[in-house]
Amino acid sequence: MFAWLQPRPKEKHAMGNVSWLRAAVLGANDGILSVSGLLIGVSSAEVSQRNIALTGVSGLIAGALSMAAGEYVSVSSQADLETADLDLERQEMEQHWDEEVIELTNVYIKRGLDRELARTVATKLMEHDALEAHARDELGINMYSIAKPLQASLSSAGAFSTGAILPLITALLSPIEHVTFILTFSTLFFLAFLGIVGAQIGGANRMRAIFRVTVLGVIAMAVTSLVGKFFETPT
Repeated sequence: MFAWLQPRPKEKHAMGNVSWLRAAVLGANDGILSVSGLLIGVSSAEVSQRNIALTGVSGLIAGALSMAAGEYVSVSSQADLETADLDLERQEMEQHWDEEVIELTNVYIKRGLDRELARTVATKLMEHDALEAHARDELGINMYSIAKPLQASLSSAGAFSTGAILPLITALLSPIEHVTFILTFSTLFFLAFLGIVGAQIGGANRMRAIFRVTVLGVIAMAVTSLVGKFFETPT
């Protein structure tokens, strides 16, 4: 009774997961492929178990630090640009308030509002929080999710390490004469599982996600295996 009075449940959109999902999948995928590629390359050259272990551990540490450093620099640059734009916008509002109202009004007109309504909306939003309104609607910056370099750096390193540890453990537990074979198929399994997880969280097609990551994985492993064969240690 009176069910029509009940609020409709809020929709759950996949776009809410896009930022962290992209970083997590990218890091884990990079970790799996990078370390697996290294291990398949050296195992194809018929090196010792000790060399395989050393290569895997070195690849994991180097890759995690590289991801952390790269992400920190990248996100720091993004944060600097966002801060500079916000500072400029703050200065413009202090010196040219009316012009900024007109600027925001034109943004809403381009989005489909008539001029009178657009000016009313712009005025009201600027009275509430002028910088937030311009940041969101003019610059496309979300004031509540400004880039955080340290957080991004640690997340990328953690995601890479999580992915990289899987082929490393697999290689260490496999018989030396079957490392390449076992690594190849286990890596495809890890990539397929990662594709399923990413598709599930992001609401995407599972088969398309699996196909995408496994095909690219096969290509990467084939290339590194050929390189290893080229430098195969003579018996």
